[in-house]
Amino acid sequence: MKIRYALPVILAFTSLANAVELHHVIVRKGTDGLDMVPLTISNAGKQDVSCNADFAHWYSEGIATIEPGKSARIELWFDPKTGTFTILNDKRENLPVERLWCGLSGRAYATRAQITLDRTDAAKGARAVSCSMLQDGLACR
Repeated sequence: MKIRYALPVILAFTSLANAVELHHVIVRKGTDGLDMVPLTISNAGKQDVSCNADFAHWYSEGIATIEPGKSARIELWFDPKTGTFTILNDKRENLPVERLWCGLSGRAYATRAQITLDRTDAAKGARAVSCSMLQDGLACR
């Protein structure tokens, strides 16, 4: 039997168990049911700091560039039901935050320091961190 005839027959009988089922995704908008938890990031170093949020393993966005001696206030929102921190985009859609990090501008990823978020930040109602230069990167505490 020639391969050009066998291949369609084999493919016709393969399992469809690995098929992907597409679902309509409802994007949450606004702040109903969310608690505001502003995050203030201060730059205690001598170089500009670039801060970013990872919203998915494949999507990140710059959220602030901070000059030396200055601070930036990031509006975070917390969902007490799910324990999720979100940032609103320009359409007021909730973007769940997987990770926040800052690094030196121009080489932010190589010098990055992660900013941890947890439920105690939400309970306090605010969070403040100060970023300063270490030997080979940035530290934000």
